[in-house]
Amino acid sequence: MTLPENLEGFLLKDTDPSIRYFTLRDLLDRDGNDPTLRVAHEAIGREGWAAKLLERQREEGYWESFHGQGGDLYLPKYLATNWTLLILADLGMTRKDPRIERAGELLLEAWSKEDGCLGSPGSEVCVTGNSVKMMYRFGFGSDARIAPALEWLVTAQKKDGGWHCFPSEAGTLDGWEAMAAFAAIPPEERSPSVRRAIERGAEFYLSRGLLTESDGTSYAPWHRLHYPLHYYYDLLVGLEMLSGLGYGKDPRMAPALDELEAQRNLDGTWNIAIPHPDLETNDPYHPGTPVYPVLLEHAGLPSRIITLRALRVLRRCGRL
Repeated sequence: MTLPENLEGFLLKDTDPSIRYFTLRDLLDRDGNDPTLRVAHEAIGREGWAAKLLERQREEGYWESFHGQGGDLYLPKYLATNWTLLILADLGMTRKDPRIERAGELLLEAWSKEDGCLGSPGSEVCVTGNSVKMMYRFGFGSDARIAPALEWLVTAQKKDGGWHCFPSEAGTLDGWEAMAAFAAIPPEERSPSVRRAIERGAEFYLSRGLLTESDGTSYAPWHRLHYPLHYYYDLLVGLEMLSGLGYGKDPRMAPALDELEAQRNLDGTWNIAIPHPDLETNDPYHPGTPVYPVLLEHAGLPSRIITLRALRVLRRCGRL
């Protein structure tokens, strides 16, 4: 694949090494023998966004903690260990870096439960799904604590094929983290139960056009493209997830793909929205504690992260 000169410059010149690496690998088809790809990969964690996040890591392996000494890996949002690791996994860090190895072990040790979930007792689907996703990306997929977490996600699936982070008989588009976790697993490593959960989950999303709940409602921030993702859904999250699972050519993807393309700027880029959707104070997703957004790019401006993700989706779906 080739990119227009302006887009290639936007994604490759004077930018973050993670953006350079994924652009070269996923859009320009450079393989592991390509020296430019190797240089970009080796720079991740040594410069750019990942390096700045790692500067805040404590020697023991954790980040900001409400209870001190790493006693809370979840709060404060979004500076604590859980949230920082999610971003680092997106940026291409792996456990080959001792800082990620230390932090990954810390989280697995603290959060693994007998029933398989990851997080506090009665953990939400979003916590376990996010944890499994980032652990696979970091290279912890063969860890003995991951397989039970996967099966926990399978058993948490609702009868309608979706998931929900709160007690409910039905799923919601917001409960996307289990499917994202499954997408992070190499296809040959997916168990029969995971493959069946993927099929049911894909039908749940595709039958709703990725943007509409079963009752016909559609939450306005689902139409805005944001990053970091944390546990918030939008149309690009859904498109990434399903195209990554092999459903990119399903005709029911078309409306969400059309909307994604309609949001494209004249120069071929996409803008990034505010970091998190606006929430009413009585919304169940509204944090009960102070929130400290992490910004990698300026809201309302052309975004390298969003542009890379959008182009990758369009390519998977045969639109590039």
